[in-house]
Amino acid sequence: MSRTPISAYATENARARWRPALLIQLSAWWHAACLLVLAVRPAWWPWLLVALAANHALISLAVLWPRGRWLGPNLTRLPAAAVTRSEISLTFDDGPDPMITPQVLALLERFGARASFFLIGEKAAAFPDIVSAIVRAGHSVENHTYRHPHAFAFFSVAALRREIEAAQTVIAGIAGRAPLFFRAPAGFRSPLLDYVLARMGMRYASWTRRGYDAVRRDPAQILRALTRGLAAGDVLVLHDGTRTITHEGVPVVLAVLPALLEELAARGLKSVPLPAACDDRSPAAQVAAVA
Repeated sequence: MSRTPISAYATENARARWRPALLIQLSAWWHAACLLVLAVRPAWWPWLLVALAANHALISLAVLWPRGRWLGPNLTRLPAAAVTRSEISLTFDDGPDPMITPQVLALLERFGARASFFLIGEKAAAFPDIVSAIVRAGHSVENHTYRHPHAFAFFSVAALRREIEAAQTVIAGIAGRAPLFFRAPAGFRSPLLDYVLARMGMRYASWTRRGYDAVRRDPAQILRALTRGLAAGDVLVLHDGTRTITHEGVPVVLAVLPALLEELAARGLKSVPLPAACDDRSPAAQVAAVA
């Protein structure tokens, strides 16, 4: 499969002017202040080292806090307009999977639900027909890195950009539209990630609630985690690319999804893709824009 250069899709995702998050700004000033004090009071180096270690510990906590905003903007809930429309967003990570994703698509179609799929680039390249099927069904395809590296949060700026851009190029080449949203593996985001996403015109998205279906095997437990306190504006995350199975041998996501979709219908909630949910224009204006 030939790859379209990512520059061909650059106009779709306008670059945002990057402003460092407050924690990053304070950390930079803290480091500068410690260096200045060290120049004046060299004997204080042990205390300065402790001060820097404390700062790095705080940043590490921010990295490990998937729903936090200390390292930059983070979509954890849909905007007010989506809440008014009684919308939520179902999102699926780690796909596409040739066995599970088509069944997820069939379930979503049965209930008239639309979702966002955060795809791994190398899997998208391996199964382009499934990516095309996702788009044809009215769902959005978003970026979940190219290789899903476990050490992603520790990458340099250049490595972060290569990983994201490789997935962006593959997905855009298949879907005909560059993803607008990015989600880091396991939700662990680098302190440098916000700069890269701003330069690429992308938004970071995590979730309101998750059921840990990639590791849990009890569908009832997962469903409770996803529906306890469920309300309009929530962003839910499941996994169509992880073949965790129930004790009965059924893929967990396929055991949970029908009951979840029934619960959404019972509560009068409608699942829509993230780009549609985050479009604050009126429904008529959205239709006109698509037309």
